[in-house]
Amino acid sequence: MEFSLSDYLTRIGWPHAVPQPGVSTLRELHLRHACAIPFENLDVLLGRTVHIDQTALFAKLVHARRGGWCYEQNGLFQQALEALGFEVESLAARVVMAGPATMPPRTHRMLCVTFAAERWLADVGFGGASLSTPIRLCAGQEQRTAHGLYRLDNTPEGWLLLAHQHNAWQRLYLFDESRAYFSDYLMANHFVSTWPDSHFLRHLMVSRWLTDGGQLRLLNCRLTRRAPDGSEAEQTLTPEQVFRSLKQDFGLCLDHAQYGIRLQELQSVLKRCG
Repeated sequence: MEFSLSDYLTRIGWPHAVPQPGVSTLRELHLRHACAIPFENLDVLLGRTVHIDQTALFAKLVHARRGGWCYEQNGLFQQALEALGFEVESLAARVVMAGPATMPPRTHRMLCVTFAAERWLADVGFGGASLSTPIRLCAGQEQRTAHGLYRLDNTPEGWLLLAHQHNAWQRLYLFDESRAYFSDYLMANHFVSTWPDSHFLRHLMVSRWLTDGGQLRLLNCRLTRRAPDGSEAEQTLTPEQVFRSLKQDFGLCLDHAQYGIRLQELQSVLKRCG
C-alpha cells in the first residue's frame, strides 16, 4: 500500500489544508502524531515479523490503525515530513536509560529535521519517554515540549538526550549526526525482535501522549494515567480489560484482517509476560 499524505493527515487528525513546511507545522505534526498513533510492541510478542519498509509502515499504522515502535513510527513520520518538503536526516541512537555497564549498539531510530538553517530533533517513537514536540539540536539548553522538559548535552560520545523526570535529569540516549541507512534499521529491528534479552520480548509496552498534556502507559497489565500536572494513577487490569483499553484508551484497531489481534492471543502474551 503506497503512502498517501491525505490519509496520513486524516490518521493524525490534521484539521487544516495540506500544510506548508515551517517550524509551527513541524511542531503540530509531531504533537498530533504522538497523540494519535501509540507506541506498542504487540506484533513481536505475538511472534509476528515486524516489517519496516515504507509500504508496510503505511498499511499497518495508517490503514489498519495500529501503533508501532521506533522503526515504524519514525519511518512513517519521515515519509510524511519529506512528502511535505521538509529536509530530514535519518539517525540512530544508543539507548542508555537503563544505565548499561557497556556501550550499547545503535538500536533506536530518530530524525533530524532542518528548516531555515535550524536543526531539530524529532522522535515520535521512544515509548513513554518520546518527545511530544521536537527540540532544537543545541547543547545545554532546557527545552520544554508540550508534555515535559528535555535537554541535549554535548559529550565525548556525541549528543546525549536527557528528560527531567521525578525531579531529576534522566539519561535517555546517545547519538551523533552520522547518517543511518535503511540497512542499519533492518539489522537493529531484527536484533531487538530476536535477541533473548530484549525487553521488547519480555513485556507488553503501549503508550501515547494525550492532547490535554497527560499520558497513558500500559506495562503488561498495569495501566498508568499521568495527569497534566504530573500526578499519576495506576490500575491493574484483567486481560479482558487490557483488550478493551487497547481499543478504547489507545485507539488501536484490533479486528483488521491482517493486523488484528484476538483476545485469546493477548491472553497468551500477558500470561507469558507475567
